[in-house]
Amino acid sequence: MSLRNIAIIAHVDHGKTTLVDELLKQSGSFRENQRVAERVMDSNDLEKERGITILAKATSVEWKGVRINIVDTPGHADFGGEVERILSMVDGAIVLVDSSEGPMPQTKFVVGKALKVGLKPIVAINKIDRPDGRHEEVINEVFDLFANLDATDEQLDFPILYGSGRDGWMNVNPEGPKEEGLAPLLDLVLKHVPEPVVEEGPFRLIGTILEANPFLGRIITGRIASGTLKSNQPVKVLGQDGKLIETGRISKILAFRGIERTAIDEAHAGDIVAIAGLSKGTVADTFCDPSVTEAMTAQPIDPPTVTMSFIVNDSPLAGTEGDKVTSRVIRDRLFKEAEGNVALKIEEAEGKDSFYVSGRGELQLAVLIETMRREGFELAVSRPRVVMHKDEAGTTMEPIEEVVIDVDEEHSGIVVQKMSERKAEMTELRPSGGNRVRLKFLAPTRGLIGYQSELLTDTRGTAIMNRLFHDYQPFKGAIGGRVNGVLLSNGSGEAVAYAMFNLEDRGPMIIEPGEKVYAGMIIGIHSRDNDLEVNVLKGKQLTNIRAAGKDEAVKLTPPIRMTLDRALSWIQDDELMEVTPKSIRLRKMFLDANDRKRFEKQRAAGAA
Repeated sequence: MSLRNIAIIAHVDHGKTTLVDELLKQSGSFRENQRVAERVMDSNDLEKERGITILAKATSVEWKGVRINIVDTPGHADFGGEVERILSMVDGAIVLVDSSEGPMPQTKFVVGKALKVGLKPIVAINKIDRPDGRHEEVINEVFDLFANLDATDEQLDFPILYGSGRDGWMNVNPEGPKEEGLAPLLDLVLKHVPEPVVEEGPFRLIGTILEANPFLGRIITGRIASGTLKSNQPVKVLGQDGKLIETGRISKILAFRGIERTAIDEAHAGDIVAIAGLSKGTVADTFCDPSVTEAMTAQPIDPPTVTMSFIVNDSPLAGTEGDKVTSRVIRDRLFKEAEGNVALKIEEAEGKDSFYVSGRGELQLAVLIETMRREGFELAVSRPRVVMHKDEAGTTMEPIEEVVIDVDEEHSGIVVQKMSERKAEMTELRPSGGNRVRLKFLAPTRGLIGYQSELLTDTRGTAIMNRLFHDYQPFKGAIGGRVNGVLLSNGSGEAVAYAMFNLEDRGPMIIEPGEKVYAGMIIGIHSRDNDLEVNVLKGKQLTNIRAAGKDEAVKLTPPIRMTLDRALSWIQDDELMEVTPKSIRLRKMFLDANDRKRFEKQRAAGAA
């Protein structure tokens, strides 16, 4: 059977996963009476909740006697470690763009990688029925984007389709006809995307996606570059440096048929398959016939830009809510994660009770923390820090990101002011229709940590921010941090509503009455810039003198709820976030007040 391998590239929420749903339905991958979940490709809970694709996945449809393998790539640059490898498996790409928002930074990130490896793009303008759609301008923006990314003349001569993934149609005309469904898109893929290039020689495959399966063990997905693979065939695994990692036999070959993976006996060059049976081979390794001596070259991976400490939880409430609390269990889980995610880097600290975890951005690390707490882990994590570099001359270099913010005109002034305070340089300001403006900045990564929630507050939830790694530049100088201090509990027990009511003039609370607290735990935000220890355990003195109707029920202001993402960016360098399956608590690194004073003195002496 003839083959085509394509990737679908789109920004977060531009409709990529919904389009794949429709492609599967219209190509006959589902039975007429089969119940299918919405966004079937977003398989894990976090993807469904956040509405983003985190893990790359493959599927396939049959159209006019040709099998089309479709790879759904993450649209977020934080998960870009997936993207770079995926593109080495495919021969073409559908670039899906929202008819109103146009190409966004994340699209630019993946498209840049796709053009670099020589893929010929098909541009699909999605959500054509949006009332604020501006498809003609968007086409010009896409062309300019491709030109800026050094696309070849052949890549710039891209075909264009218009339509709506949700309504299940695409056509060369923005008005339709809609009756043909997605047939014009599938026909264009057959015509525009070349068949996979097959190299001569024995079996070779580069590992692209790694997953653990409870029944089959490690499963590696990749495209067969040359030769034929049969079940039970002996193979060996070569690292990037050409050294032998292991030898073994293929116990199972799985091919993608719709959303199912079907076991097959034989796979040929050009097809995308998953293989099981090897215990050490991982992503970017070459899986090959025993006669092969040289490893294939894999795509280079961008370096991590943000690092955090994952620390064994040592608070007084440790072990009360989670069952995976020891350093050994946390270590095993982190190293297992790093095996399948090449964009993550794990280092063990000297004391063995903490680990430095480096990744592409806060979101990638927040997703890892959320996944671990759902698995029953308890741990403490530090504020994200930026990974600095020294150049050849010894100058300290820091990562700079390109930031695009779409915001209502009335709020643009406060955005520009806040971004300039964070050492950002504005590179573009232009109207984007509907009384909105698009602001572009080049900003240090460390200045953006924690800005998302502040931006939403400043713009009443109307701003959309997108970020993308740009390059390394000389250190930009100090950036001001949080202006408020915190309210700390001075004892252990359960928070009392009466005490919280009397502390309200000190600042807003972040805990509920009845919540367990301990000395050194952060319970609120101080209205001033210093930290203050308070007694949140003090109950009302109950005597028999008061009249029965004298006391009113205590009415408390609702607390500020700290979500995982918000808490990560809000804490300071001397604070930690305690994460358990049931709670997110904030605390000082040193719970004892005397230890904190000693630490402050040392820090002040070091700064002097």
